[in-house]
Amino acid sequence: MGSRDGVGRCVAPPRRPPDVVADARYRSMVTTAEMPIPEQTSFPRSRIRVLLMENVHASAQDVFRAEGYQVETLREALDEDALRERIRDVHILGIRSRTQVTPGALSEARRLLTLGAFCIGTNQIDLGSAALHGVPVFNAPFSNTRSVAELVVAEVIALARRVADRSRDLHEGRWRKAATSSFEVRGKTLGIVGYGHIGTQVGVLAEALGMQVLYHDIASRLAMGNNRSATSLRDLLGRSDFVTLHVPETPLTRGMIGERELAWMRPGAYLLNLSRGSVVDVPALAGALRAGQLRGAAVDVFPAEPDGDSDTFTSELQGIPNVILTPHVAGSTEEAQENIGREVAEALVKFVNTGATAGSVNFPEVEPPVLRDHHRLLNVHHNVPGVLSSINRIVAESNANIEGQILATDPSIGYLVMDLDREVSREVQQQMALLETSIRTRAIY
Repeated sequence: MGSRDGVGRCVAPPRRPPDVVADARYRSMVTTAEMPIPEQTSFPRSRIRVLLMENVHASAQDVFRAEGYQVETLREALDEDALRERIRDVHILGIRSRTQVTPGALSEARRLLTLGAFCIGTNQIDLGSAALHGVPVFNAPFSNTRSVAELVVAEVIALARRVADRSRDLHEGRWRKAATSSFEVRGKTLGIVGYGHIGTQVGVLAEALGMQVLYHDIASRLAMGNNRSATSLRDLLGRSDFVTLHVPETPLTRGMIGERELAWMRPGAYLLNLSRGSVVDVPALAGALRAGQLRGAAVDVFPAEPDGDSDTFTSELQGIPNVILTPHVAGSTEEAQENIGREVAEALVKFVNTGATAGSVNFPEVEPPVLRDHHRLLNVHHNVPGVLSSINRIVAESNANIEGQILATDPSIGYLVMDLDREVSREVQQQMALLETSIRTRAIY
């Protein structure tokens, strides 16, 4: 099969373990800031179509339009049928958390080069299917770190002072001034489950308030400030006045806080979940709160969330005193959304223009320097033995001179970036695309 819009696809034999490594000539990489962007690309930038959904921040549009790309925006998410229709002629797709990118939708993405999740999570995207279609996925794992951390600290104080209850009383015409069950957070212990970028920020801010900080993570983490590592999850739950969760959604974290774990918590403690809705057994949490086992909770994420602002929301946690419920807004600040828009858009542009995949969540990561006066070919292929030798044979038969070559692999796919002589690049591209192992072959410039 030949290429279309610089893309070639075909069916591959069954996958086997990797047997190739990257060329040593690209071991020395330049930084993102140092990497020049080629002025000429093999596919005109003015014809690259971008679709941004779910009200992605305008900062992303600015990045794409500065490159000369065509940009279309939608405020809402699309269901699978609508997405299958819209994705067919799109080169870059940008979504947030509501749009589900399924294998069925990807099967219609004839021209899709790359996909951006303008948020932290990527569980709404079938990452394996995207990789097998030659589509790297990029997200923004750090841009809203501060926004989430600040809300956690604000809710810790609000729970300790029962601010939500007192506010509701006044809205309903009741004046209830009392110090009962109202506490300072200074000297209390905050337990952080998941000590990554957000968890460490929360620990720093909490320590500045005079709190003692414990943390637990399945990976070894260096403590920030005077934060201390708990010996286990049970140890952390039993010693903490406040417990805040900052873990991704994985098979290990689904339902990690249930009846047993809630029973391990210190009587009268508080639970905060601003991570993923699947992490906490919500009925069990509601039961612990109603029974007085816990004194309060703050929940920003839920197992099932409405598709749009006009949809209704129900939860077992509604109506329980000293429970703060927010509609998945922990990272929703103007600063965070602007940063996310810019960060993800720049990663997508860099991939389209140079082939760099550093930061991709489903692709082997490479960041090759741009070489002038040569043509660059990208080849995504099934990771089976003998692929590199087949490609190098094509190059040798074309009498091409390879200026630079890097190959990175994961168990499913290999990703090859090759810079070679201009005179033979088109012939090499066409032959490379015809290999049975090839998923996608593209010339960048």
